[in-house]
Amino acid sequence: QMQLVESGGGLVQAGGSLRLSCAASGRPFSVYVMGWFRQAPGKEREFVAAVSRSGGSTSYVDSVKGRFTISRDNAKNTVYLQMNSLKPEDTAVYYCAADRRASLRASLPREPHEYDYWGQGTQVTVSS
Repeated sequence: QMQLVESGGGLVQAGGSLRLSCAASGRPFSVYVMGWFRQAPGKEREFVAAVSRSGGSTSYVDSVKGRFTISRDNAKNTVYLQMNSLKPEDTAVYYCAADRRASLRASLPREPHEYDYWGQGTQVTVSS
């Protein structure tokens, strides 16, 4: 079983930056595609970004392209989400997730059901 623990959330002003981290343990990290999702109260969980096993390929939801960057350090078993130019609409609980069936995917997964392991989430609040 893989365990995922997010950190780095907090309160920031619009236009500010925040870096989220997700530490993995329990399973070999490099075999998993890693992703970030977010969920605001009363709304469905939304895909934010994903990174391939090697870190060489990424995918983003249109609303964060050019502002957010996903990356990973396999030696540290950690995936990151660098968030710049934050907007109030970015306010949500952010979740880290791992896909154990990465070798079977034609493209980086963007749906929650495609991921197998999830962290507990970290709150990001952007004030106007």
